[in-house]
Amino acid sequence: MAKLKSRYVCQACGSEQHRWQGQCPDCAEWNTLVQEGAAATVFSAKHNLQGGGRAIELVGLNAAVALPDRLRSGIDEFDRAVGGGIVPGSALLLGGDPGIGKSTLLLQVAATLASEGRQVVYVSGEEAADQVRLRAIRLGLGGAPVRLAAATSVRDILTTIGSGEPPALLVIDSIQTMHSDLIEGAPGTVSQVRASAQELVRFAKERGTAVILVGHVTKDGTIAGPRVLEHMVDTVLGFEGERSHQYRILRAAKNRFGGTDEIGVFAMEGAGLKQVPNPSVLFLTQRGEAVSGTSVFPALEGTRPVLVEIQALVVRLASGATPRRAAVGWDSGRLAMILAVLEARCGLSFATAEVYLNVAGGYRLTDPAADLAVAAALVSALAERPVPQEAVIMGEIALSGEVRPVAHAALRLKESSKLGFERGWVPAGSEGPGGIALTRFARLGELVDQLLGR
Repeated sequence: MAKLKSRYVCQACGSEQHRWQGQCPDCAEWNTLVQEGAAATVFSAKHNLQGGGRAIELVGLNAAVALPDRLRSGIDEFDRAVGGGIVPGSALLLGGDPGIGKSTLLLQVAATLASEGRQVVYVSGEEAADQVRLRAIRLGLGGAPVRLAAATSVRDILTTIGSGEPPALLVIDSIQTMHSDLIEGAPGTVSQVRASAQELVRFAKERGTAVILVGHVTKDGTIAGPRVLEHMVDTVLGFEGERSHQYRILRAAKNRFGGTDEIGVFAMEGAGLKQVPNPSVLFLTQRGEAVSGTSVFPALEGTRPVLVEIQALVVRLASGATPRRAAVGWDSGRLAMILAVLEARCGLSFATAEVYLNVAGGYRLTDPAADLAVAAALVSALAERPVPQEAVIMGEIALSGEVRPVAHAALRLKESSKLGFERGWVPAGSEGPGGIALTRFARLGELVDQLLGR
């Protein structure tokens, strides 16, 4: 017989404990364990799970499978990020910082699909229907036939939309405000988020409705709630960007129906989010006369090259002062490594200088192929000799000072050539399209000699 027991569930990571503790032993968060009731059955050796179940059908890997049809949202950047469109019956989870534009993006997607004759339901658990309607009017979407509701009960939502023809798209804003009357606990707790998401995902699979769940994020940028929430859905999207900057990037961290290497780029304007088909325009500053300490790096997001400008400033200090090292948009640990290689392998001294590094436009670089462009900007700032404006630079730097090749160099150079760049400073062995002259470097010292005119 089932015996009612008590368990304590961490509201930060979802781990379960048998007794209350001030600090969760798994995620080290304080005061996050909340008591919940659970039915537990103690199994003995006489219990046998074999028999009494329903036989399931087993199929082979070579069975014919039709490719899923996709709902084109009409917003190309959104469709690119999700793999070509929304798959009917799929569940998507969209997370992002407060005020980044999640609701604005989904309202634009919902309005575009509804205008094409699709039935779309938008349920807000944080705002009243009038507030959503006012935002739609401000965005110029007031005439779109989107069906709005302000509700937080999952049972009420599923009863309403399940009574007739199921909608093509259901937007839930947000999953942390939903609650299920089958589970005890306040909305936003681990058990409520898990149960509410499970019911919505089940409805999506059974009725063929695509469901988009908006998720809150924690202070470190991860989606709040149990980690199992990301496993339950088919696609996890992150809406990134700095509120002080114009651009926004939609990036897929998980996608069962497509790749996770594509991004969608948007610009936040007064009339909502605007697509940016050429992101390099956002991240390249107006390039007038040549200035020391700047270089251009062709980053790669999926199959899309994005040219960004790297800026460096080196300031000499009086003897005895402690120099600072600061990096914005770049890993500070990798900056320290490049400075160490420049000192140890190339004979340059940064010990008595403050070093500041910035990626223009608020873009965040994690690609190690940017090492050579960062080194070029640092050497240019130190020697006060500008890098040629018509050159793009890429290459990974090893601790030995070797310049290693990068992936998809030809694709990066082709995009650079389209934007008017005539020269490429690349690792030895790299090949590129015609129309762009290549200068190849096998070691970092060769780049330093090129910049210093040795």
